[in-house]
Amino acid sequence: MKFDIEYIEKLAKVLSDASLTEISLEDGEQAITIRKELITGAPAVTAVAAAPAAVQAPQAPSAPAAKEEVKKGKPLTSPMVGTFYKSPSPDAKPFVTVGQTVKQGDVVCIVEAMKLMNEIESEFSGTITEICVEDGQPVEFGQVLMYIE
Repeated sequence: MKFDIEYIEKLAKVLSDASLTEISLEDGEQAITIRKELITGAPAVTAVAAAPAAVQAPQAPSAPAAKEEVKKGKPLTSPMVGTFYKSPSPDAKPFVTVGQTVKQGDVVCIVEAMKLMNEIESEFSGTITEICVEDGQPVEFGQVLMYIE
């Protein structure tokens, strides 16, 4: 599917007419996000031609760094779109930290989606080598949350 300008304009109209703040679509290796900026009210369009696992919010500064460095370990990815939390509550200690050893099935973080707190379990045993997301940051489906070696 190729995203042509007419299709994008129709999506922007739907965004405006339905009082939505964002529309995201994926088709194979293409993705598009149309986001209404609350200050100006004008729709902003972001089109990405990359694998869905690499699609991130444009404001994420870690995206270029992730491509430049070779990561050590297996990636643990988000199974859904939501908000990343490293601990069960703001005053609690994090589920995991860099250097900590985890076993398959251990809870490593929470992804909140539609007011539901979803505990994310490690898919494999190992040591946390990097946590790629900041607490409270929005995450996309397939986005790398952390690396486990």
